[in-house]
Amino acid sequence: MEYRRFKDDIVMRVDPGEEIIAKITEICDKEQINLANVTGLGAAGEVTLGIFGTKTKEYYSETYIGEYEISSLVGNISRKDGAPYLHLHATIGNVVKKECHGGHLSKAVISATGEIMIHIIGGAVGRELSDTIGLNLYKF
Repeated sequence: MEYRRFKDDIVMRVDPGEEIIAKITEICDKEQINLANVTGLGAAGEVTLGIFGTKTKEYYSETYIGEYEISSLVGNISRKDGAPYLHLHATIGNVVKKECHGGHLSKAVISATGEIMIHIIGGAVGRELSDTIGLNLYKF
């Protein structure tokens, strides 16, 4: 991974074999990011996506292995209990299998490259578990 910071923006490259969430978290710690939004794209060989069941209050996850294009990576960064909290969604596609999948991103291991931008927002917003909804919601 390499990255550069330009005032409130970070441009990063995630390299083959590296996992996106781990690398973004590493930058959050190093750059002391409390609140930001994330966009990106790239190619991954292993991706885990989940869909949240609002009735069951649990994630249903699926792992995809193969040649997947990350056509969209979007999300935000906040803090929960002092640690970086990433809420990321992704859309991936595979031309050979002629399939696309999307959902909450839990894991993405880069196969070619990942190009990610982080826009830092001044301030901080926390997270707190909502028993009613079953998710860690923004805490203002």
